[in-house]
Amino acid sequence: MDCQTASGRTSGAVNLRVAGAVVALLLGVLGLLSCRSVDWFFVKRSLRSKFSDVQWITTAELADWLAATDRPPPVLIDVRTRAEWRVSHLPAARLVDPQTDPLAAVSRLPKDAPIVTYCAVGARSARAAERLQAAGYTHVQNLEGSIFEWANEHRPLVHNDKPVTRVHPYTSLWGHLLQPDVRARLR
Repeated sequence: MDCQTASGRTSGAVNLRVAGAVVALLLGVLGLLSCRSVDWFFVKRSLRSKFSDVQWITTAELADWLAATDRPPPVLIDVRTRAEWRVSHLPAARLVDPQTDPLAAVSRLPKDAPIVTYCAVGARSARAAERLQAAGYTHVQNLEGSIFEWANEHRPLVHNDKPVTRVHPYTSLWGHLLQPDVRARLR
């Protein structure tokens, strides 16, 4: 066997291994992209970038705040549609249609009142938070991951003041961010 033939076989084997590794890597990346945690990472990063002037609060921080007895709770502003609200919402929240001005819901509050906005994943509520800040409200925060993350962590939700466990999925695309046990059927 001459050197060229042996070298050609070795090159071909290396090329096949490299091609196999590239295919495996691509399949792995595609698999990761379908993972809920990877999706959440990109959603949160994108929202924080797009709404960089908005203050954010995590679900754990909000849960601790709501459980605290040494400070007043924030005013919770739910920036979702009535159909979403009717499935569930955070206890004591106020509904603000995403197509309306959020100022009406807080017009009687002092400008330094603590306010937390939320929606399905955080985009609509971040817009509302921006509007509230622009109107002079100084302690406005948007809930990171919003009601979807809150529900995925099995935190308290209500409907007609009764505990519930499911959340409206907003759309079938966005609903995949909800764990199956907390995702209501899309009607």
